[in-house]
Amino acid sequence: MNIKLHNTLTGRLEEFKPIKSGEVGMYHCGPTVYDYAHIGNLRSYIFADILRRTFEYLDFEVRQVINITDIGHLTSDADTGDDKMVKGLKRDGLPLTLDGLRQLTDKYEKVFKDDLDTLNVRKPLHFPRATDYLKQEIDLIRQLEEKGYTYKIQDGIYFDTGKLTDYGKLGGLTPLSEGSARLKTDGKKSDRDFVLWKLSKDGHLGFESPWGMGFPGWHIECSAMSRELLAQPFDIHTGGMDHIPVHHNNEIAQSEAAYDTPLANFWLHNEFITVTEGKMAKSLGNQITLNTLIEKGFSPLAYRYFLLMAHYRTPVNFSWEALEAAQNAYRKLKEAVSTWQIDMKNISRLDLDNSYAEEFKEAIENDLNTPEALAVVWKLVKDESVSPADKRTTLLDFDKVLGLNLENNEFEVKNIPKEVEQLLKDRESARVIGNYSKSDQLREQIKNLGFIVEDTISGQKISKS
Repeated sequence: MNIKLHNTLTGRLEEFKPIKSGEVGMYHCGPTVYDYAHIGNLRSYIFADILRRTFEYLDFEVRQVINITDIGHLTSDADTGDDKMVKGLKRDGLPLTLDGLRQLTDKYEKVFKDDLDTLNVRKPLHFPRATDYLKQEIDLIRQLEEKGYTYKIQDGIYFDTGKLTDYGKLGGLTPLSEGSARLKTDGKKSDRDFVLWKLSKDGHLGFESPWGMGFPGWHIECSAMSRELLAQPFDIHTGGMDHIPVHHNNEIAQSEAAYDTPLANFWLHNEFITVTEGKMAKSLGNQITLNTLIEKGFSPLAYRYFLLMAHYRTPVNFSWEALEAAQNAYRKLKEAVSTWQIDMKNISRLDLDNSYAEEFKEAIENDLNTPEALAVVWKLVKDESVSPADKRTTLLDFDKVLGLNLENNEFEVKNIPKEVEQLLKDRESARVIGNYSKSDQLREQIKNLGFIVEDTISGQKISKS
């Protein structure tokens, strides 16, 4: 095993060395469950799933945590604006109470977990909610308080980043100049200082603490939960690129200040999904949910395939045309595997093709290079020197990492509607007499009814669109 990962902390591709041999502890920043996750959000969890599957493929035991933020994440990552959960309560007409908060959390946490199931993302060992770890979050703040890293202003307890010489080391954040380092904004000593405990505006929606009724800051939640469930330091922390400048640098600052040890050894970040308007985001109103894809007739795993076509550190421009191309490729791959299953009726020996297996392993060990891994897949599919049985066995082995559910073909048509059957017969007749213009017209009619027809050596082949 020689897996190399791009560590945002050092800016380099590094060989991964676990803290404990044969084990990996991973923490992934989870959703703030105030609304539906969009497909840009979901890229982070497909990336995390590929990372997990890769380690399991390489015989590691994985301890994985994806947190659920159910309070404390303000509409601005820089601790301004309303709490996103409060925004969700108002939008859904729920009471601004802890009971209303739980109702909102239950609803959108379930939707998020259902999305993960639909995308074939394996569930983590732990799915902690921030409000279930209040004791640990308060204990961490008190530790910082005792060491002199905090101060209080009107709306809460803040971390004093001026006490650290290396604040912002993740991603090479530029240090503030001496003249601007101590800017006072809304009572803060510096713009970079961040909230640890936010006091409730109305004194009602919140939790008791040594500093008054309120709720933990977004950053302190992740530090406390990751330490509690994985210990400190742990192996790998992941998230989207947008977490680097604020959220993840703040996690590092408070965790290392409190306990004088690194929080995580590797920091990995996936790039954004963009659309014509720019980065996909709820605040921009350009989000597309997984349900939107399904309603438009796309397989959720075709979206997974679409993301695997790009490296996780490469921005992806989403378009319906690009997704349709990915679905067509995904369909062909599934149909090939399905065809080989038919050819295997009397096969008694199944072998993994070691040459292709080594190529695939090299690709995923090189910073999860999924585009290269897919290139190996298609190279194998087209290689006539490998038997269909061995191709299928090898691809299903690869699918332990890719998670494309290649063993089952949801595009396969078992019951063809009579109207489509008649159109297929008419099209075959047109082809026999060489009327290819009519053949193409009939193909379009079949497509409009939700089916795709392809011409093969053995005749017409139909699948769901």
